Amino acid sequence: MSFPLLTATAVVPAVGAIATAALPAAKRTAAKWLALLFSLITFALALVVAFRFDPGAGAPFQLTESHAWIRDFGVRYELGVDGIAVALIALTTLLIPFIILAGWHDADPLEGATPNRRWRPTQGFFALILAVEAMVVLSFEATDVFLFYIFFEAMLIPMYFLIGGFGDRAGRGGEEEAAGRRSYAAVKFLLYNLAGGLIMLAAVIGLYAVTADQLGTGTFSLQQIVEARTAGTLNIGTGTERLLFLGFFFAFAVKAPLWPLHTWLPGAMGESTSPVAVLITAVVDKVGTFAMLRFCLQLFPEASSWATPVILVLALISIVYGALLAVAQRDIKRLIAYASISHFGFIILGIFAMTSQGQGGATLYMVNHGISTAALMLVAGFLISRRGSRLIADYGGVQKVAPVLAGTFLIGGLATLSLPGLAPFVSEFLVLVGTFTRYPVIGIIATLGIVLAALYVLVLYQRTMTGPVKAEVTNMPDLRVRELVVVAPLIALLLFLGVYPKPLTDLVNPAVQHTLSVVDKKDPKPTVQVNAVPGEGRHGHAANDQDVEAAK
Repeated sequence: MSFPLLTATAVVPAVGAIATAALPAAKRTAAKWLALLFSLITFALALVVAFRFDPGAGAPFQLTESHAWIRDFGVRYELGVDGIAVALIALTTLLIPFIILAGWHDADPLEGATPNRRWRPTQGFFALILAVEAMVVLSFEATDVFLFYIFFEAMLIPMYFLIGGFGDRAGRGGEEEAAGRRSYAAVKFLLYNLAGGLIMLAAVIGLYAVTADQLGTGTFSLQQIVEARTAGTLNIGTGTERLLFLGFFFAFAVKAPLWPLHTWLPGAMGESTSPVAVLITAVVDKVGTFAMLRFCLQLFPEASSWATPVILVLALISIVYGALLAVAQRDIKRLIAYASISHFGFIILGIFAMTSQGQGGATLYMVNHGISTAALMLVAGFLISRRGSRLIADYGGVQKVAPVLAGTFLIGGLATLSLPGLAPFVSEFLVLVGTFTRYPVIGIIATLGIVLAALYVLVLYQRTMTGPVKAEVTNMPDLRVRELVVVAPLIALLLFLGVYPKPLTDLVNPAVQHTLSVVDKKDPKPTVQVNAVPGEGRHGHAANDQDVEAAK
């Protein structure tokens, strides 16, 4: 039996979570280093997965594992990865060590607090982060629908405790008021996502009933269902398929999040610590958009095409609405949260444009958004921890007293607005091109998001970093060594992928082509003007067959 590499990539952080949580209360520093060690081992395993994966192999899933689990209900422990999953697993395992380093002191006891030999907040904080990592990785690897659903829902529990139990200490009001806001944000996050999950569960059961009726044996295997549909042995009725699609899509749209199901995100990110906010938007939320590609499009191709016009409009609203609200924000973290809603609109727009450029750009956007948002939010967290305030108006002139902090904040912001030369530009450009080729009006309106992004990012930088130095930031220290170790690799990645995105495009493009083939969509042919002057060809002569062939 070959080594179960995919299982190991998820088991290592799970074991790390248990080991970290089991440490005595006095071993806070040991808990931090142990969590960091397990996260680095997980990243090393993800690199092995990436190097062993062959984009040109032709198989839809590689490194597969399949074992019977609940035989009576056709549930199997099935894992497999395509290029999209490999890219997102690499992103997740890359960000977790930086999240741990950035949150190194976020769960330390408050000064003056009475020591408690039994309560272990530091161990709990880092154990919960590793638990989320394990569940997210398994969600990217699962090719059994029921197995995916379990981890899709299970990750909500550790996230609930991370938001509600380890919230931002820089919020307005006293500790009691801050605890109330954290509790409200955590409960809202949980209720929204549980509601989506329950609707999805009904659709999962419905899918099983359909396969049991037509195939004789019920199955949750994505590969078996797709193969049966391709062979014509499984024919889901149009009405049934559309209902099942809506059940899956609703859950993924809440997780993503898509307007109007987005309202839990600003509160969750605003009341979380900055590393947990990165975990939410750069890691957990990617499961929603990934699942749209893997499950919605491949399980329900006809319903996906049927729902595309409405979804594109919702994505367009997310782009413009999120950007407009970001412009109006006075809170740094909520500004970044609304900017992320706009960015997720671009991702969903690219997915449902049903073109290779759009879906390839959407996949790149998932990776690049994760890196750029992590860079901007973590630097913002370092800034907020120094001043003790999230309000933009409480800052000014920071670049004169902390130039490295201001410089990294600027690069993260420029990446967020998709400046050419930085990684998000490539993905946003591909999404817009892929959308325009099939839906030109929507593609044109979506470019408003770029204009508004430039506005909210540059105004944020101007108000916080430039101008007279405010008295409260006069003695603000610049980035420390630990903080530079967190930020520098992310900025290097933004620059590298901005000028050389080929490693990522080569990885994801075959998976995108497979998805389009399942949905039976092809890139629209460009309209070519054969004649510059009516009745004339390339050289001023009458257009002939040679001219037409050249135009094609």
